[in-house]
Amino acid sequence: MGYRFDDLTKVCHDDWRNYIEHDFVRQLGAGILEPDAFRHYLQQDYLFLMHFARAYALAVYKSRNMAELRHGFEGLKTIVDVELGLHVDYCRGWGISEKDLATLPEAKATLAYTRYVLDTGNRGDLLDMHVALAPCLVGYGEIANWLNAQAFTLRDDNPYSAWIAMYESAEFQQAMQDEIAWLNKRLEDVTAARFDELATIFRDATRLEIDFWQMGLDLAL
Repeated sequence: MGYRFDDLTKVCHDDWRNYIEHDFVRQLGAGILEPDAFRHYLQQDYLFLMHFARAYALAVYKSRNMAELRHGFEGLKTIVDVELGLHVDYCRGWGISEKDLATLPEAKATLAYTRYVLDTGNRGDLLDMHVALAPCLVGYGEIANWLNAQAFTLRDDNPYSAWIAMYESAEFQQAMQDEIAWLNKRLEDVTAARFDELATIFRDATRLEIDFWQMGLDLAL
């Protein structure tokens, strides 16, 4: 019996729960997060998305067959043609212009996580990079689902309800399940030693995601 994505979250259980259930997430769900903290997060998340696109461009370069090439290309195209545009529109609703986004300084937490992902992809293979990205793609879907299961979460009169809606959407949830299926297919054949390497990547990336939430709360650069 091979490994699955759930095995990564199990071996990193404490870090994974600290990420999914972070104070930033809890305050967002309860509608009590400081607006400036959310704006700061939104701006840095725009920079993260740009580097996320670079990671998919690297995935195209690292592809060994047409299926992998198409997978990387579709991910890149979705981020550049759809997600970044939607993010710009969403930021505009929070008083952040596209000009503001174009001149942002990168926070240390943004630098740390994005460069870690790119370095992991450069050093390793496609599986290494997808595992490094999984806390973002899979994590945001799980966060939306976790928030919807909590008694403290408000959906009416919550300024952040639209954020939750983005990640609970059928489209995003399907993208999350597709990524888990992609990971499961490749994890089932790895050795115990290789799984330990991937678990280290996953744990490090999850810890960097925790720092990203904390950056938002602290308004840190």
